[in-house]
Amino acid sequence: MPAPRPTTPDGAGGHVLLAPDKFKGSLSAAEVVRYLTVGLRRACPAVEVRGFPVADGGEGTLDAALSAGFTRVPVRATGPTGEPVVTAYARRAGAAVVELADACGQRRLPGGRADPLHAGTHGAGEVVRAALDHGCTEVVLGLGGSASTDGGAGLAGALGVRLLDEHGAELPPGGAALRRLHRIDASGLHPAVRRTRFVLASDVDNPLLGPTGAAAVYGPQKGATEADVAVLEVGLARWAEVVDSHLPAVARQAGAPGAGAAGGVGFAALAFLGATFRPGIELLLDLLGFTALLTGARLVVTGEGSLDGQSLRGKAPVGVASAAAGRGVPTVAVVGRLAVGEDELRAAGIGRAYPLTDLEPDPERCVAEAPRLVEQTAARVAADWLAPSGRPGPDR
Repeated sequence: MPAPRPTTPDGAGGHVLLAPDKFKGSLSAAEVVRYLTVGLRRACPAVEVRGFPVADGGEGTLDAALSAGFTRVPVRATGPTGEPVVTAYARRAGAAVVELADACGQRRLPGGRADPLHAGTHGAGEVVRAALDHGCTEVVLGLGGSASTDGGAGLAGALGVRLLDEHGAELPPGGAALRRLHRIDASGLHPAVRRTRFVLASDVDNPLLGPTGAAAVYGPQKGATEADVAVLEVGLARWAEVVDSHLPAVARQAGAPGAGAAGGVGFAALAFLGATFRPGIELLLDLLGFTALLTGARLVVTGEGSLDGQSLRGKAPVGVASAAAGRGVPTVAVVGRLAVGEDELRAAGIGRAYPLTDLEPDPERCVAEAPRLVEQTAARVAADWLAPSGRPGPDR
């Protein structure tokens, strides 16, 4: 059965809403919006196009908030391996959006060199602390793109929790050092934590420890060898043990769904911040007022670099399509590559996907020429969905 399509004339019947995620390794979400806009307007000059870059808690979360009207507040912070970085949080009224990846994620590794045993999350905690110091009472923390597996120890340390060895000396950064943890002192935890609501934007439901935990599942993605994973697992287990013994009111958070998110930052956020989880894209769309943008829309164009089975488990394109379907607006996806079938797309609320590989099958050239390919693909979308009634539909 062909997907529904508008039958209004060129330029009539409402605006087109662009809501793509990034094409990882190629284009930011804002750049995807830019090239889609060029292609749509070239093919259909009278159409009104509105751009709204989105993210699901990982890289691009900060940019998505800024594009929706939040204010950028610069912060000097510590990168994942100790180097200083200039990052920011996004603020609107008393709400702050913090992107872990922008402060201490993989993109902040000098020269892209992984350091799985020593990388930490102190920088993310510094950004959260800055937001608290400026009076924010709601903090949304996007957890994607982590470079470390330190259980969120760095984040906790930046917020006033001291991690001490048996001699009373503070531990150095990183998950490996947690093996020497003897006790914690949480008496210096930032006082604003108790009156602040913390929400974690993440789709990860892994526990902190074990074969489905932070070290075993995500450590290798951050450069950890099999031996490194074993070291990190011991450190995280010791971290959980000490936290449980010193904070009995929040004991056994290590087994909670999401405790393993971002190398265990989920665990620290649950234990010390009283945080709650929400699916990343759902939270961001709600926070950024996406539903209001759908009013009067005739078509939504979403997308990401690779639309695959993982995407269908709640990543940005599916979240966008679900929100649009709730308002009766059809959604199509422009993607780098497509790895799911038509039936799966339709079940996810996506009327059709347009992979760039249809135009350029060579993966390297597809990445290198992504701007041109996105523009050309936008023209295909315009021909299929925005043309005057009576012309062929998207099933041609």
